Amino acid sequence: MLVIGILLAGAANAAAAGNADIVRDLASRVGPVVGSALACRDIARPRIQTIVDKFAAVIREASSSEVERADLNQHLDRSVANGRNAVTSGQIDCKLADRQLADLERSIAAPSLSATIGPSSAVAATSTAPVTANPPQRGITDREIRFGIAAPFSGAAKELGRQMKLGIDTAFNRVNDSGGVEGRMLRLVAADDGYEPTRTAEAMKQLYEKDQVFAIVGNVGTPTAVVAIPYALERRMLFFGAFTGANVLRRDPPDRYVFNYRASYVQETDAVVRYLVKIRKLQPKQIAVFAQQDSYGDAGFAGVAKAFRALGANDGAILRLNYTRNTVDVEDAVNQLKAQKTPIKAVVMVSTYRAAARFIEKTRDLYPQMIYTNVSFVGSTALAEELKLLGARYANGVIVTQVVPAVSGYSSIVLEYKNALAKYFPGEAPDYVSLEGFIAANVLIQAIKRAGPQFDTEKLIDILESTRNLDLGLGTSLSFGRAEHQASHKVWGTALDETGKFQPIELE
Repeated sequence: MLVIGILLAGAANAAAAGNADIVRDLASRVGPVVGSALACRDIARPRIQTIVDKFAAVIREASSSEVERADLNQHLDRSVANGRNAVTSGQIDCKLADRQLADLERSIAAPSLSATIGPSSAVAATSTAPVTANPPQRGITDREIRFGIAAPFSGAAKELGRQMKLGIDTAFNRVNDSGGVEGRMLRLVAADDGYEPTRTAEAMKQLYEKDQVFAIVGNVGTPTAVVAIPYALERRMLFFGAFTGANVLRRDPPDRYVFNYRASYVQETDAVVRYLVKIRKLQPKQIAVFAQQDSYGDAGFAGVAKAFRALGANDGAILRLNYTRNTVDVEDAVNQLKAQKTPIKAVVMVSTYRAAARFIEKTRDLYPQMIYTNVSFVGSTALAEELKLLGARYANGVIVTQVVPAVSGYSSIVLEYKNALAKYFPGEAPDYVSLEGFIAANVLIQAIKRAGPQFDTEKLIDILESTRNLDLGLGTSLSFGRAEHQASHKVWGTALDETGKFQPIELE
């Protein structure tokens, strides 16, 4: 037990040995102690968790691949189960289980193996390096956890970045007012990339090197994510809750360090195409796509095409009307629509709020009965404001699919959000983008709370992957897993009325 404890106290020693067999043997010895303790209700869970966390670190550092790591974790789980069975079957009692755990705790606290029992060949094979404290984790101090967000805080899409940051700050302020998490305040540092991928690398570098953030949360945009994600992955930095539904963040199997709160663009566009065909009784050939000419527009267009195929329609003939990112130059798209011989009765818009408003302005009088739908990234409140300036007929009936509940509703999470927003940012109106930031931040906060006082990126990811049926009051539960890094798959429908306010609509 003493040898095991010393090895756990210095996780690097097992890794330095480069031998997974040693760790597997340790798992056979530590697992039954943990399992028997877990079977005893009177043994405090934090004591057991300390041992589990130590051994998790050993496995991480000793594993040469994800496959090997999974194998070692499975071996540990089996050994833990054996320990539980030993208590439930009466082979050992809880007094013995408590003594074994106490022996392990004392041995972990020992300063070094040689100081305790002197040198031995068995120890030399596995413990040649001195036991050292865990190195400080980037972005985490005794008083603070620093997060970063790279988003547009200037340019045509700046309202999206401002609102996303506002929602995250609202959630952070709320938990900080209650003493933070384990006494640590949560802080968000922002870097402006202007929604231009050519600026994203520098923004990410600033957050990582200068601001020394622990993780990235709430980044805005698909074309910028194409740059930001590889940067985060190369540094094994958590990339959480980005404001985009693109597939670049949804690999199969998922990238270990990338987690999403929201439903994907494929799910949003699938929901709205089915609504147009099933509820509004349109033919697929009567539906066109107005899309940003980049990876964001591509992602939305691919979702529409997939929905067409699922309905048995030809996706090769979909009319795509393009515009250039960070502009409101929609003339080519309008002219293309005018030249179309097949009557178009609905346009699925994969754009930002100003371009969407300009397109509606240029086409509303030409096509008075046109149905306009938008994905959530458009920026719902900003779009409504743009359209209200044009007049009631431009706003009325415009649809936006949402990945959060209606901000006008009374679900628990919406009420918490609106109360916190009014408290910390008086004068700010509730908004779908900031609500998404608030929810995503709360999912992350729950995981940090579960991680306990001592954690790093790898442990937090393990915690996230074990999140099941988290109920934040949205009306849908949130879950992650090793093969599932998207918490929500829910899509809500909303439509603007003549006053420019969003009303819920049923998509099915």
